[in-house]
Amino acid sequence: MLLDQILEFLVYFTLNILFVIIISPFFMTLIKKVKAYVQRRRGPPLLQGYYNLIKLMQKERLYSSTSSIVSRVTPTLNLVIMIVAILAVPVVFVPKYLGDFGNIVFFLYLIALTKFFLAISGLDAGSTFGGMGSSREMTVVAIFEPIMVIVFAALAFTFGTVDIHVMFSHSIKCSNDFLGFYQLTGIAPDCNRLFIILLPIVISLFVMLIVETARIPVDNPETHLELTMIHEAMVLEQSGPNLAMLDLSYGIKQTLLLALLVNILFPVGLSIEMTIPSLIIGMIAFLVKGSILSFVIALFESSVAKLRLLRLPGLFSVAFFLPLISIALAILT
Repeated sequence: MLLDQILEFLVYFTLNILFVIIISPFFMTLIKKVKAYVQRRRGPPLLQGYYNLIKLMQKERLYSSTSSIVSRVTPTLNLVIMIVAILAVPVVFVPKYLGDFGNIVFFLYLIALTKFFLAISGLDAGSTFGGMGSSREMTVVAIFEPIMVIVFAALAFTFGTVDIHVMFSHSIKCSNDFLGFYQLTGIAPDCNRLFIILLPIVISLFVMLIVETARIPVDNPETHLELTMIHEAMVLEQSGPNLAMLDLSYGIKQTLLLALLVNILFPVGLSIEMTIPSLIIGMIAFLVKGSILSFVIALFESSVAKLRLLRLPGLFSVAFFLPLISIALAILT
């Protein structure tokens, strides 16, 4: 039993981390490609994200004369933290023995920690843009962080656990029952109830994905206009490998939030068995599901305009009240 646990942990640790790191630049570029197509432009090649990372890794690191060690260690810290966060969200298969790595509160703290380091590094450079971006980021975080807690609390209340791995396992059982792979006595009515309860939470997860990845209508990841940028202002002073690590950590966070959304509601392809066929199917299935959700994100961005900062609470209120509806449904049903 102990040997099986060690083997499963090693396979999950290696496969989940490598797979997420490899596919993250693809999803980032795919969104840009779809947005360009909607705007009747050609857009970048689908491998452009990988080309950019390779190019940045070959360039020199440059630092502001006023910067301290904070600007130097933040890119590495952010990447390491997001690599640890990969363990919390299964992408290919769900392990049975992984301790507390899947704790949703642990995952929330890791995301908050990356934002903290990024904000202080923006201030550390001593530039006007960096300070402005950090100030705006902390304003958005102060408003939206409690909403993220409510969303995750609603998920935990719905599934009866704070472990993301257990949540995915329950969703897999329901998905298999709907597809007719096997029948579990009494599970179908519970799954119908679960699906209805999860719908409002999934919408809030989508809003959280937009906010946490700095996308329209909250932010514009492709602009350098001082009146609108938030995330880009904080990384404006970074260069070379440091910028590559920040871009990769940004892509990893986007992939993990994609995985959390699609595998909660539609876990088809995700397996609880560690076999070679199931691992291959899991990778292909997530690539397809992640691509579909990337299309949805790109179309959503192309259909709305960026909101003024003072109008963002209106969008955030949607993400706040929907999980409360889910909690009410879970109690009443």
